[in-house]
Amino acid sequence: MVTLAVQFFLGLLYANAGEWLMHKYILHALGKKLHSFWAYHLHDHHAICIINNMVDPGYQKLTLTTWNTQSKELVVMAGIVLLHVPIFSIFPSFTSAVYASLALYYYKHRKAHLDLVWARRHLPWHYEHHLGGANANWCVTWPWFDYLMGTRVKSKAPD
Repeated sequence: MVTLAVQFFLGLLYANAGEWLMHKYILHALGKKLHSFWAYHLHDHHAICIINNMVDPGYQKLTLTTWNTQSKELVVMAGIVLLHVPIFSIFPSFTSAVYASLALYYYKHRKAHLDLVWARRHLPWHYEHHLGGANANWCVTWPWFDYLMGTRVKSKAPD
């Protein structure tokens, strides 16, 4: 039983590290290239959030006919799920933690970009990432790896 608990805890840490790495090095670094698949993050999502004070209308409803931040994010998340299927039978609790983290990420990220007050209260690090300086605060679900890597910066985002 301890092994399952340890697996789950390690899965949460792994997922948070992956979120930090992906946000910083893929969504922002590769996203700077205008013709990259990842450009949607900076050139669409961040730009829209600056104009709309954190709100991204692309999260209001999900349609299969719209290729926007939400749909691209879900495709990437589906890819992450598929990549981890082979290890589920070996490390079920670890993989379950990764899947739970993905679901929680999606819920929190979507809600933060639809409800500014909720974002400020429950995800101040993500709110600050969008409105106080996009070169820090890479985590969404929990700021664990931002603290660990020294990238949790309390900025002067608007109140």
